[in-house]
Amino acid sequence: MTGSPGPRDEVRSALQTMLEARSVAIVGASVREGSVGNQSLVELLEGDFVGDVYPVNPKYDEILGLRCYPAVGDIGRPVDLAILAVGNPLLEEQLRSVAEAGARSAVIFASCYEAPRDDTPPLADRLAAIARGAGMAVCGGNCMGFANLEKGLRALGFYEPKGLRPGPVAFVSHSGSAFSALLHNDRAISFNVAVSSGLELGATVGEYIGYALSLESTRVIGLFLESIRDPAGFVEALRATNDRDVPVVALKVGKETLTRRMVTAHSGALAGEDGAYEALFEAHGVLRVQSLDEMADTLALFGSGRRAGPGGLASVHDSGGERALLVDSAAAVGVPLASISEGTTRRLTELLEPGLLPVNPLDFWGTGRDAHEVVTGCMRALLEDTDAAALAFSVDLTTEDQPDEGYIRMAEEVFPVTEKPFAMLSNFASGIDRADATRLEDAGIPVLEGTLTGLGAFRHLFDYRDHRSLPAIEGTTPIPLPVREHWQERLSMADPLYESEGLSLLSDFGIPVVTVSLVGSLDDAIAAAERLGFPVALKTADRAVQHKSDVGGVRLGLEDRTSLADAYGELSASLGSAVTVAAMAPPGVEIHLGIVRDEQFGPLVLVAAGGVLVEVLSDRRLAMPPLDQARARRLIDRLEVRPLLDGVRGQPPADIDSLTRAVVALSWLAHDLGEHIEALDANPVIVGVDGCLAVDALVIPRRG
Repeated sequence: MTGSPGPRDEVRSALQTMLEARSVAIVGASVREGSVGNQSLVELLEGDFVGDVYPVNPKYDEILGLRCYPAVGDIGRPVDLAILAVGNPLLEEQLRSVAEAGARSAVIFASCYEAPRDDTPPLADRLAAIARGAGMAVCGGNCMGFANLEKGLRALGFYEPKGLRPGPVAFVSHSGSAFSALLHNDRAISFNVAVSSGLELGATVGEYIGYALSLESTRVIGLFLESIRDPAGFVEALRATNDRDVPVVALKVGKETLTRRMVTAHSGALAGEDGAYEALFEAHGVLRVQSLDEMADTLALFGSGRRAGPGGLASVHDSGGERALLVDSAAAVGVPLASISEGTTRRLTELLEPGLLPVNPLDFWGTGRDAHEVVTGCMRALLEDTDAAALAFSVDLTTEDQPDEGYIRMAEEVFPVTEKPFAMLSNFASGIDRADATRLEDAGIPVLEGTLTGLGAFRHLFDYRDHRSLPAIEGTTPIPLPVREHWQERLSMADPLYESEGLSLLSDFGIPVVTVSLVGSLDDAIAAAERLGFPVALKTADRAVQHKSDVGGVRLGLEDRTSLADAYGELSASLGSAVTVAAMAPPGVEIHLGIVRDEQFGPLVLVAAGGVLVEVLSDRRLAMPPLDQARARRLIDRLEVRPLLDGVRGQPPADIDSLTRAVVALSWLAHDLGEHIEALDANPVIVGVDGCLAVDALVIPRRG
């Protein structure tokens, strides 16, 4: 039996109607040039829109040759889209009016702000309630509108460039200025749909992503994000992009606050306010950029539709200095360079003038003799190398006196003979000849406009390849149900766990831990130490003390009864009689494993440099659980302290495989019990030659 559509299905249908509207009313249309009411009408008429347009304003009978109606209800038929070109004081009245007239959707440009009133919900909330009640999609408020260039629909309240061509890029932006900036690009990045989503009163970023995925033309989706208002819907949309193999490029700005209670554990403080987004993007292969320039280069490269295979970047240059610049920049950005074969080296040697080295990156310029044959031949040779995943033709695209015989023609000749990603990479954006760049882009060749931003685009190309190569995480939790139920019950008590309990929790989930005993007297401490074997560690078991080293609550390397008695006397005098006696762990590299909880996205796994300087070093990676071996290893490999695990200054290599297994086990703990845990620290986990051991554990149950 088929169920009836739910509220979100109704909104998705209304969203499609909005973005593909065939009838549009402009409420507040005006004859005054420069006003939002006038510009909205101008933008709509200057596109290729072929639907019906209805200006609405009781002041006028006609605007720009079109009949003007006193109200939307006077049009005589429901419209697909009502553009509200009115100020905040009129918004509530007008949105209710268009909803009652049967409008399926609306655009709100105004800020939706009014002075707070004790007895009244905020204006934005009241508008959202009207939209929900009517099943309307709403773009905005506080937005610039949207453009569906495939449909010729420009629902815009402000001037945007004329003649925008439809293309393979979908773009959704919380920032109106960023939305307008990318529409004004002079680099031929072409959009099928571009949305300034604003406050998302009646449509979310996740729903816009869903619409973009419904378009066959979408090759890549760009996002400018300030916050995520619908986390579950956003995650669902990211999963859909993975299913459709459509990359997402995101510029995330601002700091999202993780719940402040987490900072009682090192893991929470270390995760930082941006940790959840780092983990979310990593889990779903979202490519994070740091600037609009990097976003533009990345969208241009992915917009070409070509994907990277195995290997690294090959590049050709007409300058030894700029070749060195690329090598330095590639190392800084993290772009792997192709290691070319002996066969490719021989081919390059045959093409190059004497004295030029047949290496990658390649400086091909000598005297310029037979330049066309040399350069195109070298590019073909590099592209045919099995370790070349992509090629950058790195010249500055300054004005050529004979472009039909220069670099432009060379690129046009080589680009069609390969399926590998191929782009022009200029080192200086403002020196680019725009006519030449447009000619290249018209031929489908991306033009990347800066060394760092262009290399960033190639890194994202390779990162997306690597993400797609990861296998899906199969199966369910490996932990037996009785174990999970036991710990769910204990954590529901809300009292902090003793260290010994925390270590037992880790052990039950497959993380190796030191052997410990919780005792309350000197005699019991001595007995425990003799069972474990000296030397031992002694630590306060006061549950009010969360970071024992900070209060002098740890004594290490106690060799005999005498030293143990002295240490116990000191600890019991200042921190109480309850102590933990633990076997000393073998030497190794200290790593911090943890779980933190984000108020939007739930539990996160943390891997970091460990020990007492954990927060000072701030070397950490986060991930969404669960993880498999490959994903856990990627987290570890990205730590700055990663080289320590290989052994330095004569130290033997640490057992990275055991650490990887521990991270996987921790991820299942987070997956199975994360809803009951506010924060968890296993710090340090000592990674030695023959395994790893958690020697301390702080577990804070989640209250409520």
